[in-house]
Amino acid sequence: MSYLRPLAVLLELLGASLLVATLAQADVPAPLQLDEITIAQVHQAYLNKQLTSEQLVRGYLARIKAYNGTCVSQPQGLLGVVTTIPNAGQVNALSTLNLRPRTRKALGFDDRKARSMTDAQDSDPAMPDALEVAAELDRKFAATGKLAGPLHGIPISIKDQYDTFDMRTTSGADAPYANDRPPADSTFVKRLREAGAIIIAKANMGEYAGGDRSAFGGTFCNPYDTERSPGRSSGGSGSSVAANLVMCSVGEESGPSVRNPAKNNNIVGLAPTQELVSRAGMIRASYMNDRVGPMCRTVEDTARVLDVIAGYDPKDELTAFSVGRKPAQPYYSYAQNPSLSGVRIGVVREYMNKALFTQADAQSIDIVEQAIVDLRKAGATIVDPGPGGALFQECIAKYAPSTLSALFTRQFPQLFPVDASGKPTADHMPLLVRMSLDPQLLPAGPSIRGLTQERTEGEGKFVLDLYLQQRGDANIRSTADLIAKSKFFTDVREESGFSDKKKGLENKQADQTLDLGSRLQNRFALQQIALQCMGQLHLDALTYPTSNIPAAKLGAPTEPTVNGRSSNAWTLLGANGFPAITVPAGFTTQVFDRVPDADAPGKTRLVGPIAARLPVGVDFMARPFDEPMLFRIASAYERTTHHRTPPVGYGPVKGK
Repeated sequence: MSYLRPLAVLLELLGASLLVATLAQADVPAPLQLDEITIAQVHQAYLNKQLTSEQLVRGYLARIKAYNGTCVSQPQGLLGVVTTIPNAGQVNALSTLNLRPRTRKALGFDDRKARSMTDAQDSDPAMPDALEVAAELDRKFAATGKLAGPLHGIPISIKDQYDTFDMRTTSGADAPYANDRPPADSTFVKRLREAGAIIIAKANMGEYAGGDRSAFGGTFCNPYDTERSPGRSSGGSGSSVAANLVMCSVGEESGPSVRNPAKNNNIVGLAPTQELVSRAGMIRASYMNDRVGPMCRTVEDTARVLDVIAGYDPKDELTAFSVGRKPAQPYYSYAQNPSLSGVRIGVVREYMNKALFTQADAQSIDIVEQAIVDLRKAGATIVDPGPGGALFQECIAKYAPSTLSALFTRQFPQLFPVDASGKPTADHMPLLVRMSLDPQLLPAGPSIRGLTQERTEGEGKFVLDLYLQQRGDANIRSTADLIAKSKFFTDVREESGFSDKKKGLENKQADQTLDLGSRLQNRFALQQIALQCMGQLHLDALTYPTSNIPAAKLGAPTEPTVNGRSSNAWTLLGANGFPAITVPAGFTTQVFDRVPDADAPGKTRLVGPIAARLPVGVDFMARPFDEPMLFRIASAYERTTHHRTPPVGYGPVKGK
C-alpha cells in the first residue's frame, strides 16, 4: 500500500484544500478537503493509520492560534466601548483552551485562555489536557487497534454555560468564584468523554445566555462578515465550527440560541426535544425551555453527537420522558437516506408572508421558497397553503379557546369581562362553547406567530440559585453574589446584542416566588394545537425559514418585532417541546440593516439594500422525540443542495 505522503503531515494545516491519494481498502473519498473533514472520514483515517488523535488536535490548535484572536477594536479594554473591524480575519469564538500552562505558553496562547484563573499551577494528573487525552487515545488504539468509542479523537468545543471539571465555567461572566472549575462535568460532557471525544475548548458565549458579548471572553464575530453577529448566545459555538476551529460544538437553546447561530454561521444545528438530553451541570437560563444542542458542519455528524448525549439521566427529571423514546437504530443511520419519498412536509406560511413584515425579511423568505422546490425534488410531498395562507389557523381557531382557557380569555377582556380582582363579571362559558363549535367567531389576532407571551415569575432566579447551591463555591453562592462581586462590560446598548447583564441579574433577583403555571399551560396548548393540526394534515414535519432576518451588525439596534416576527429565529414551537434542526439554505446578495434614526431620537429605521453575502438557514420541525425524521429530511435536503460553504479568509494556516 502506498501514499502520496502521510496524511498526518497534511493535517497539520487542517485548512489546506489538498488531495489525498485513493487508498486500497479505504472508504475515505478522494479528493478530501481537510478543512471540512467529517467524523467518519477522521475515523477512517485513524483506522488506516494515516492520522493520530494528537496530530489532529495539534492541527486544530494551529488554526485556533491563527484565527481565534480579538475581532473588534477595544481601546478601553475588554469591558469598554468596542467598534467593529471589517474583514478582521479573527472570530474570538473560543474563550478557554484545554491546555496545561506550559503547553499553552509554548503554543503562544496568552494567560486569558488558561484552563483556570484560580489554579495557576494546573498540575493535577487527574485533569489531563486535550493533548494528553489525545496521546492516551493514541496509545490505547496502538495497543488494541480499536476506536475507544463513537467519537474517538473528535475535537469538540463546549459552550461555557456547561460544567467541565477541567476548565473554568462561568456562563461568560467575569465572576470571582473561589474555584472557577465546577466539581464535575455536565452529564452530557461526561458522556462525550466516555465516547472518546476530546474537549478542546470552552466556546465564548453571550453572557448568561444572551447577546454577542461576555465580560470574560469579550465580543465574538461572524466569520462570514466580522462586523456582524455570529448568532448571539451560542455564537461562539457556531463560529468555532464554521471557521473549522473544531469539528463540532455543543450549544444551548432556550429560545433560538442553537438554530440562530447555526443559520448565521452556515452550519447544522439541532435543538432536540427538551426531554431527550440532560441539562444537569448547566448554568441554566430557564426551567422549561433550555435544550442541549449539537452543532456540526453536516447533518450526519450532528446525529452522531446526539447518539452519544441523548438519554435518561436521573439528575434531570425531565429526561424521564425520554425512556423508551429513543429509536432502535442509531440517529446517524437516519441521515443516510437520500430520498424523501412518502414524507409529507407542511409549509408554515405564517412565517413567510412578506405582507406582514418588512424589506429586511424578503430575501430570506425567497431563499426558503427555493428550499421548498428542492424538497420536492428530493421526493417529499409538500403541503403548502400557498402565499398568504396559514397552515395552523384553522386548528388555532377551533382549539385555542379551550386549550389556552384563561390565557385566551385574558387577551380579550371586552369579550370576557372581569372585575379588578380578575373574577368574571359574566358567564364566559356560552361564548367559549360557541367559539369551539364555530371557529369563525375567533377574534382577530391569535396565530402560530405568537399565541401568548406569558412571563413566568422567579424562573431565572430559581434555576441560577439552584445551580450555585449545587456547585457549592465558597465565594459565589447566589444571584445576589454575582451582582455584587462580578465585573460587567460597560458598553451597554439596550435593544442590541450588548444588553446590560447586571440589570438582567437584578431583574431576576427582584422576583420573590416561583410561578411556572402560565408557561406550562401555554406549552400544553401549543403542543395540542400543533399535534392536532399535523395529525389532520397527515404531516411528518414542518418547514419554514430559521429566521427572516440575516445576521445583524454587532451592537446595532435590534430589529423590532413585527406581527410576531422577532429579530432572531422563529422559536415559539421549538421552545415548547418540538425538536427542530437548521440546515444551510443559501446566501443573501443584499440586506437591510437597522440603524438609529437621527431625525427621530429613540427611533430606528432600515437602510439598504446593502450588498452582503450572508448565510440563510431553513428549519425542519417534527413531533417530540421524532429526531429520526428530522435527520432523514435534513440529510436528504443537504445532499440535494450542498449549501454549506466555508467562510472566505479562514483557509490554510500561513507559514506551515
